Amino acid sequence: MASLGALKRGMSLTLILLFGVLFAFLMVISFFLGLPLLAVIVLVLLFMLIQWLISPLIVAWSTRLRYLKKGENKFLEDIVQEICKKSNVPIPRLAVVEDSSPNAFVFGRTMKSSTLAVHTGLLHSLNGDEIRGVIGHEIGHLKHKDVMVMTFASAIPLLAYVVARAFFFGARGARKGKSAVAIVIVAIVSYAVYVITQLLVLRLSRMREFYAASHSALVTGNPHSLSSALAKITYGLSLSKEEAHGARAFYIGDPVGSKREIKTIMSKKAQYDLDGDGVLDEKELESAMEREAEGTYWANANALFSTHPPTFKRILLLKQIEEDIKGGSFSRNIYKRI
Repeated sequence: MASLGALKRGMSLTLILLFGVLFAFLMVISFFLGLPLLAVIVLVLLFMLIQWLISPLIVAWSTRLRYLKKGENKFLEDIVQEICKKSNVPIPRLAVVEDSSPNAFVFGRTMKSSTLAVHTGLLHSLNGDEIRGVIGHEIGHLKHKDVMVMTFASAIPLLAYVVARAFFFGARGARKGKSAVAIVIVAIVSYAVYVITQLLVLRLSRMREFYAASHSALVTGNPHSLSSALAKITYGLSLSKEEAHGARAFYIGDPVGSKREIKTIMSKKAQYDLDGDGVLDEKELESAMEREAEGTYWANANALFSTHPPTFKRILLLKQIEEDIKGGSFSRNIYKRI
């Protein structure tokens, strides 16, 4: 599975670029504002630390989750314990969100203090194997320390945006002179850094979704269960009338992207309705997503601004892994080496 190795190298390169842009940005701020570079770095680290500390509190409050008592949902507890044992990660706290849309997410400051939350809609609309596939995906995020990596990474564009806004307002009230010019330059550079780092963070998020999916395939030994779950989740989220949540990057499915994907598929309903009954069943929907993998220029361009990869591309990765497992060319040891 050289593709998994390439995926990990791609994530590493994206992180290097992200923090490289950050360091260059801090040097620009230090130069134009006449501040010691070390002082600027310390302030930024403090900003990131605050983000890391308060982020779990914001997610827990805004999602209105409810923590489960031990034994309250034995079925879910057993699956999580099984997957965590196979993944060699601590068991997270379990929570549910009273929401009819099918979704799940993990968050926390550290692996040991993390929380895994599932929507009641996911528990009601997915079968046991599909739920196991979703849990494997979310535990994959824990194993890869995504809850920490993405929290710190997402703080970079936020920081650049805050600086850009502050200096744009400062430029309005500044008088003409060198200081005014410096303020304008910093404001423009800050906004450019915001755009660049935001695109890098989105790319990193999409790649880590692929990586978590590969973990689910490995740990459950059943890649198709997650493929089927993703098709159901995407369709279910496309029907949701709820506003897109601010923390949707944490979820296994993005409602915004799901609505866009299903709208595209339904516009070609006649093409994908293989039995001609006027309804796209689960298999037809999954097949449609696979066939959409070729995509178009605009579809690929839209993906650049998404927190999640298109569902059909995630399904294709899982299908590739499934074929490798059936053909005996997928080794569990390969995953551990990459």
